[in-house]
Amino acid sequence: MEKNNLKAWLYLLPAIVFIGVFMVYPLVDVFIYSFEEGFNSASQTYFGVGGHNYSYVLRDTYFIQALKNTLILVFITVPVSTVLALLISLGLSSIKKLRELFQTIYFLPYVTNTLAVGLVFMILFKSGEASESLVNMLLKLFGMTPVDFITGPYYAKMLVLCIYTVWVVLPFKILILTSALASVKEDYYSAAKVDGTSKFRIFRKITLPMISPMLFYLVITGFIGAFKAYSDAVALFGTELNAAEMNTLVGYIYDMLYGDGGGFPSYASAAAIILFAIILTITCINLIISKKHVHY
Repeated sequence: MEKNNLKAWLYLLPAIVFIGVFMVYPLVDVFIYSFEEGFNSASQTYFGVGGHNYSYVLRDTYFIQALKNTLILVFITVPVSTVLALLISLGLSSIKKLRELFQTIYFLPYVTNTLAVGLVFMILFKSGEASESLVNMLLKLFGMTPVDFITGPYYAKMLVLCIYTVWVVLPFKILILTSALASVKEDYYSAAKVDGTSKFRIFRKITLPMISPMLFYLVITGFIGAFKAYSDAVALFGTELNAAEMNTLVGYIYDMLYGDGGGFPSYASAAAIILFAIILTITCINLIISKKHVHY
């Protein structure tokens, strides 16, 4: 028995070392940095220990704007993309002809470079002096006022960012949910049809409970991914996200480290720990909710 335990620990050792070196140690290191006030990267010195870094970050207008943008992005794109993916997956599961073709079409954004997709969205939404964007041309066609979605009002820019984010994450969710729907046994549906159960009740009582683990997985990973959003905003609005009022929490951390006004690892570490705490809190809330609504 002891030999088996030793062998098991030996098998796990590479993974434990990897997690310790590349995940646990950096997290502890960042946590320590976040309390070192006035840390200098060149001399590796600091003049005090305390909560000043957190106080500064929480009062920084750029951080507040980044937090606002990130929360809007998270609480709009995650539910919308999950519901859309579920509806599309249900549609794909109900057709047989050309199913593979539609699956390929819906999966294309997932294998396309993020910046390339951002360039396409800029063409669709950005208006220039000599030309009008495709979206604005459609708005004019229906008698609506054109809007500058890239450099215009805040609500327009946030709308484009949300649409872009949903478009990027949708293929992966469709792939997962299509596979989950295919794994539901046909016997359950056959028995329900014999009893004369309506389609909506079948979906609510059979389909949803059976695919609830995959839905929960997509919601959790969706929240985590949305909180880490940065490249999406850069692809649409460039690197000067603070000037465009479209920065995210990860973008704020990056700017504190490497941006034009960067070189403040202590502030960046404090912001990173705050982001970690937010993600951890929301993940724990989802885990508590899942105990009642997820059926394994």
